[in-house]
Amino acid sequence: MDVGFITRKMANDLNPLNQRKIAIREETGNSWTYSDLHHISNAYANKLCEIGVRKGDRVGILLYNCLEYFGLYFAIAKIGAVAVRLNFRLSSAELEYALNDSQTKILCFHSNLSQKLESVLHQVSVEHFICLENSKKVIPSWSKPWSILTSGSADEVEVIHIKQNDPVMLMYTSGTTGRPKGAIWTHDTTFWFSAIQVLKWKFTGEEIGMTTGPLYHVGAMEDIALPILMMGGSVIITKSQGFEIGRILSVIERENVTDCFLFPFMIYEMLNYPELDKYQLKSLKTIYSGGDPLMPWALEQLNKKFPHLGVVQVYGLTEGQPIAAALDSEDAFTKGHTVGKPMPLTEINIIDDNGMPLPIGEIGEIAIKSPGVSEGYWRKPDATMETFVNGWCKTGDLGVFDQDGYLSIVGRKKDMIRSGGENIYAAEIEDIIYRHQDVKEVSIIGIPDPKYIEAVCAVIIKKEGSNLTEEDVIDFCKQYLASYKKPREVRFVDEIPRTPSGKVQKYILRNQFS
Repeated sequence: MDVGFITRKMANDLNPLNQRKIAIREETGNSWTYSDLHHISNAYANKLCEIGVRKGDRVGILLYNCLEYFGLYFAIAKIGAVAVRLNFRLSSAELEYALNDSQTKILCFHSNLSQKLESVLHQVSVEHFICLENSKKVIPSWSKPWSILTSGSADEVEVIHIKQNDPVMLMYTSGTTGRPKGAIWTHDTTFWFSAIQVLKWKFTGEEIGMTTGPLYHVGAMEDIALPILMMGGSVIITKSQGFEIGRILSVIERENVTDCFLFPFMIYEMLNYPELDKYQLKSLKTIYSGGDPLMPWALEQLNKKFPHLGVVQVYGLTEGQPIAAALDSEDAFTKGHTVGKPMPLTEINIIDDNGMPLPIGEIGEIAIKSPGVSEGYWRKPDATMETFVNGWCKTGDLGVFDQDGYLSIVGRKKDMIRSGGENIYAAEIEDIIYRHQDVKEVSIIGIPDPKYIEAVCAVIIKKEGSNLTEEDVIDFCKQYLASYKKPREVRFVDEIPRTPSGKVQKYILRNQFS
């Protein structure tokens, strides 16, 4: 199989009519046709080769949602390099870790993110910084302007031998041991995950999909967007910041969006929006949602307000296939407590602590096997061996199958908090707070939040004589963590409950502070 298929199919192999078709459009109206996407990504690719990028080199992407994001990602894929898609919400310290861990050679970033990079310029191994100007921010002297990429030749990229299992992308996921891990996506992984979605939802190329999340997330690019592009459809990309449901609804109607991904908190905002009656959403056929279960009241209101709409709930994870199971819209009211059934070409097992399959009705760890599962973690052999066993990805989530083959998520074996569609691991935050000189003990828990489903709460025992305050803890976390990871609440206690073996009983803390 031609492993360049997913990029060439989106650009080269389409007929002349499709070459003139809109491939991607920003919500502001700026757009690229398939021909634009092909030639611009060629220019980027050829210039990256000119400045020394070779097969296997890592190229960082620290950009807000924009047309250039797709152009750069496809350019990196065409030359056999590896895209390191970085969360623009990360702190300077977190970016430093990811850049050094991935050994990123070139970093492409938006100009108003330059301040985050300035403090770590001399601590990272990046050879060249390339800056895309935005928000009227001056391009810093230590970087090259974006025009260096656009000046590349738009001619065909020199054919490079790329194998199916060569990496094409690293996606850093929050770590359970205090450090994030780079999940490796290959050309094969990317192709097959797109194909699995095409098989499931029968995309034809007539779709106009819309992504509402940040493109560094698989939930914004690999979910829905790439498979629609692979079939010759169009994708609308929304702004990365300042989510406003009224603006999103206006874009859906203006662009005649047929398919979009909305996280549960976005759907709740939509249903509570005072001006919702202004919108009919006639073009919209399907809303895909995931990350957290959708509340039954929301499904009922959606069905009442927009009876033509299908709502598909999905379950997955970056390294274990972002959509591994899906609940079809017709099952929403009878099986709404589940995440549905496995996707095409996807197997899901419930296993015990020894990795042995459990019978139907018994709770155990969810394990996933498919051609859309990650190859492992970048430079983390031990973590890779622990998570990826005989072709199966052990998710750390607890689940159970019912007699009809529907999967329910019971809990989290990994101690993870889901807030606003983001994975937040308690161990990472605990590791930071333990560094504070006035903290004796800390335990991080998730507490209910009306908007983001869960919020981070730090339960702390202060050192004797300390005057530590909630504000002190939050300000300390801001120095080392992305804003969405910092605690929204801090509770001070005299004792943290533990089992006889010393393990913190977090369920007691959750009951106490929820």
